[in-house]
Amino acid sequence: MNITIGTRGSKLALWQAYYIEELLQKAGATTEIKTIETKGDKILDRALSKIGSKGVFTEELEEQLTSGEIDIAVHSAKDLQSDLGDNFEILAFTEREKINDVLVSRIQDFELKEDSTFTIGTSSTRRVALLSKFYPKLKIVDMRGNLQTRIKKMDDGACDALLLAFAGVHRMQNDNMIVHEFDASTFTPAVGQGSVAIECSVNLGTEKKALIAKACNEAQTANCLIAERAFLKKVNGGCSIPVFGNATIENDIITLNAGIISLDGSELVRIKESGKDAVLLGQKVGDALLTQGGKEILDEIRKTQSHG
Repeated sequence: MNITIGTRGSKLALWQAYYIEELLQKAGATTEIKTIETKGDKILDRALSKIGSKGVFTEELEEQLTSGEIDIAVHSAKDLQSDLGDNFEILAFTEREKINDVLVSRIQDFELKEDSTFTIGTSSTRRVALLSKFYPKLKIVDMRGNLQTRIKKMDDGACDALLLAFAGVHRMQNDNMIVHEFDASTFTPAVGQGSVAIECSVNLGTEKKALIAKACNEAQTANCLIAERAFLKKVNGGCSIPVFGNATIENDIITLNAGIISLDGSELVRIKESGKDAVLLGQKVGDALLTQGGKEILDEIRKTQSHG
């Protein structure tokens, strides 16, 4: 059985594609990788929130899933919009890497304190808001592009440190540049951070679907991400909305720590709940968030962004 894998062309995206290819080949499939440039790869002079939050890194891949030019699209799970519509489905979430956000820098004795005045590069509204809340004296600059591009910008003097997901830094073998790791319970990551997601058209053949799911899906990770994504869908969050969510699982009980923060970091609503049904838990946490002040924060964010 031959499976055509669609991916973005960055080094990190290709790492993910090769990782999936290896899992599929171990399961007996033959594979082919096809690289596709997305809107998010082409437009680098604007923040993600200014491009539009849905499908920034997925739309072109989904077009080729529909046409049958590729069988599956491989994404960072955190880049995948919460509502895929009726034509697409997720076949697998891979085993999750460590979820934390980290700072990378060339500064040898880098130490992050509450009153630090470093310049930090990031393109994420969530990361900007959390930095503003916990480290209000930092200067934050917008930083787009793949990991290698961002590191070069940092080396050229654009910032002192970059705020990134540990998973990407680790996969690109840049662990030696990590100078600070954030505590995920307070500096909570984006929904899906650390896992690779496999998307397909609902029309893909059932045998292929079954092989891919069996080879690549990690059940506990998938359960956690289903809860996180149900939460994200409930609050209608996208790349440009600073929501966060992380689920863990122990003895079949899922615990979801999720919330929303205002763009300037001044207001934060966080909900922590446990349950057995991933979808119901995510929806329950989303409802609680909206009724406990999250709706007002969301409305204000959308108003700001529509005028931006």
